[in-house]
Amino acid sequence: MIGLVIILLLVLFLPFLVKKVEHNLEIFLFIMGVAAAAISGIMDWHLIEKAFVDPITITIAVLVAGLLTKWLQVPLEKSILSVSKALSPRVFAALIVVILGLLSSIITAIIAAIVLVIIINMLRLDRQSEIRLTILACFSIGLGAALTPIGEPLSTITVSKLNEDFFYLLELIGPEVIPAVVIFGLLAWIFVKPGDSTDSLEGDRKAESYKEILIRSAKIYLFVMGLTFLGHGFEPLINEYVLGLHPMLLYWINMISAVLDNATLAAAEISPAMDPDTIRAILLGLLISGGMLIPGNIPNIIAAGKLNITSKEWARFGVPVGLITMAVYFVVLYLVY
Repeated sequence: MIGLVIILLLVLFLPFLVKKVEHNLEIFLFIMGVAAAAISGIMDWHLIEKAFVDPITITIAVLVAGLLTKWLQVPLEKSILSVSKALSPRVFAALIVVILGLLSSIITAIIAAIVLVIIINMLRLDRQSEIRLTILACFSIGLGAALTPIGEPLSTITVSKLNEDFFYLLELIGPEVIPAVVIFGLLAWIFVKPGDSTDSLEGDRKAESYKEILIRSAKIYLFVMGLTFLGHGFEPLINEYVLGLHPMLLYWINMISAVLDNATLAAAEISPAMDPDTIRAILLGLLISGGMLIPGNIPNIIAAGKLNITSKEWARFGVPVGLITMAVYFVVLYLVY
């Protein structure tokens, strides 16, 4: 347990303290994941096979999206420009966040994140606006994708474990998730600067080379592989100290999903024996905190990798937004209901 706690602390703090770790986050998380699995004594062929297989889907999606963006750069730029000219920059930013958040439950979080990257890459945003819009959109996508079993792994696992129907999560957390998606859209309207946004395009933006696309895809593969090892490696720690706690405590403790796979945590924590209020609290804690740091969610990983957003840049805005949202929903869940 001591070894796992040390690894958790290293994963939380080293990317912010050591530049080499920050610039090689994929390799670092892979090493930490292997170490966690080895210390837990669960490093077997089944886990190794899972770690090799799990990243394939997202890697292919990222690779295909990269190639399509390269091949269709000009028509994509024209389409985005025509839509953006019909709207004010702030309204356009807000709509990106809300629409992708809601659509992610149907098109999946991966595709929504890829579409987000394509749109942001076509726009002229100052660095701060670009980072803030990306983070807010990823919060929205991460929450919205959980409304159906096809949106993301967490929702798939939850519905399967509870043996519920397709619309169960929409009914359970929809009243909290949909307003949150709209609020993130309003925050995008506030934080994206009108003068630096959609009124002009980067027409001279150089297309990525095939080498850059392949390298990014390989990094995503290694990243997800590392998260698979990391999530399973921490299962003994979760089973020993997390399961069985009061839902109010679980809500806050689930902030560890900012660095661990929230689907793994959901699989470990959620039980058919739980009442709906407890399940709702667990899911919202996992979903909201998943947007706080880059490793917390697949959309974060895709967007940060493609847009070269560092761990520090993400945390500087993502952590305050996540903490405030967590606090607001804590009040809603336990003081209003």
